[in-house]
Amino acid sequence: CEGCGDCGVQSNCLSVEPLDTEFGRKRQINQSTCNKDYSCTKGFCPSFVTVEGGQLKKKSKGVGPSPFALGALPEPVLPVLGGAAGPVWGIVVAGVGGTGVITIGQLLGVAAHLEGLGIVTQDAGGLAQKGGATWSHVLIGASQDDIRTTRVSMAAADLVIGCDPIVAVAKETLLRMREGRTRVALNAHATPTAAFVKNGNWQNPSEACVSEITQAVGAAAMGAFSADLAATALLGDSIYTNPMMLGFAWQKGWIPLTQAALLRAIELNAVAVDNNKAAFEWGRRAAHDPQAFERLLNPGQVVTLVKRSPLDELISRRVAFLTDYQDAAYAARYQSVVARVRRADEVDGEARLALTEAVARYLFKLMAYKDEYEVARLHTDAAFHARIAGMFEGDYKLNYHLAPPLLAKKNEKGELQKRAFGPGMLMGFRLLARLKGLRGGIFDVFGRSEERRQERALIAEYLDTVEELLAGLAQGSTPEARALRYRLALDLARVPEQIKGFGHVKARNMKAARLAWDGLLAQFRNPPAAQQAT
Repeated sequence: CEGCGDCGVQSNCLSVEPLDTEFGRKRQINQSTCNKDYSCTKGFCPSFVTVEGGQLKKKSKGVGPSPFALGALPEPVLPVLGGAAGPVWGIVVAGVGGTGVITIGQLLGVAAHLEGLGIVTQDAGGLAQKGGATWSHVLIGASQDDIRTTRVSMAAADLVIGCDPIVAVAKETLLRMREGRTRVALNAHATPTAAFVKNGNWQNPSEACVSEITQAVGAAAMGAFSADLAATALLGDSIYTNPMMLGFAWQKGWIPLTQAALLRAIELNAVAVDNNKAAFEWGRRAAHDPQAFERLLNPGQVVTLVKRSPLDELISRRVAFLTDYQDAAYAARYQSVVARVRRADEVDGEARLALTEAVARYLFKLMAYKDEYEVARLHTDAAFHARIAGMFEGDYKLNYHLAPPLLAKKNEKGELQKRAFGPGMLMGFRLLARLKGLRGGIFDVFGRSEERRQERALIAEYLDTVEELLAGLAQGSTPEARALRYRLALDLARVPEQIKGFGHVKARNMKAARLAWDGLLAQFRNPPAAQQAT
């Protein structure tokens, strides 16, 4: 979807995740963690499709090679309770509810019981539902009498298994750590927080989390890898992240339990036993040889291909897209403008090209506005249906959540309200997609709406602005003044990034973008005197 930020009807929904694409940041639904309350479909966006009937395709036993076919790994040296490790070993498992955090605590408890050790587990959740911060405290003693608390005490964790870095740096977790005692096995890939649902510019703080934990316990006591991405790549589902982290921590020698006991606990749990065992083994390999593990996930390219520059690739993809969107003449118009900006960018041999890239991105964004014809074209795209077929199986049908201007009802605010249309809508989409040649012409019924007129006017206004920018770039009595003009031109060219969404959502975003546009344009036309003289 467009990532406009209006689909967050349920503010703590963590199933809406960022998807950074060639055409900017979009949003997607994580089918593995979706809580199925469908609040996201209430957002004013035609991208959402619900699947009725059928079910998610069952995950295979592994989409990558079997870890057991790669040779045996050396056994780690495990802590010995009652010796230098002390009589009790405290473990905190920290992660997101609904991903198996409590299960890891249970597996550790069962494995300890199988070995005749003392065991106490206590679970704590920041939210009593899927998606909240969750902790499992596990105390393993040489005997049951050695354990005198029900939770890992402050600064007393011997191991923290951080299944999510954001939860791992939460105060509840950090207070259990102590340099010189605590080891941390960390999944370096963070689950998007509820903040992303409302803020499309949310940035994942994974790197900052890793840095903060390393500072707390020391680099030698820290082990991190992107278990979430590895689980998806090797086992087909991120749900295997946590058992992979368990194997990682065990291979590091940070868990006082035998492999046999842990694997037996996985068997007794009786859920996806083979895949969970494989995840445990993959975690061991990630700990034993991180470089080899990374090469397995991202094999090097055998044949080196000579590619065009990234900017050339960026432009050519958009030219191809606009050709499909409308026709070759429409794409040529875009290409001609970008070429003119590039020539100005390369003046005096200074190939800055930042302005060229900005115009290439955002002129395209404005020219490829998603009207009824484009929504129909995207919904009938064979690649879209192939993706759905790759995710679902059984007797299912698609429902499209739309608000056609001529049919949709309005709420008390005068905003159009969506409703579901069944699979028969696909026939209408196919017909509508073939009529894209009517776009902007006298027979374009949809193009007469206020929103469509504004979108076409916005393209013309942007083109006029680009012409003004090109004419004014060389003005300025000093290099510093010309550099200021260039920065202002760059900021102006990027303003359409703020224009997201559809209908009333787009109208709200457009108001904010308009303020920025007018302000920057005023500065470009009349730079502050002090800055001109600098």
